Amino acid sequence: MQSAHISALEAKRAVLDERISIESQRPLPDSIAIADMKKQKLKLKEEIASTH
Repeated sequence: MQSAHISALEAKRAVLDERISIESQRPLPDSIAIADMKKQKLKLKEEIASTH
């Protein structure tokens, strides 16, 4: 059960990473949106670390 939860968190983190990459490549990237996604990604990383 725990590994399924971790897998779900890692999948969400990968999606955020992709969204950050796409937004960064836009001609006028939205720096506020990027910062928000990076914060979400960090929270997921911390949650993954705390479950180990």
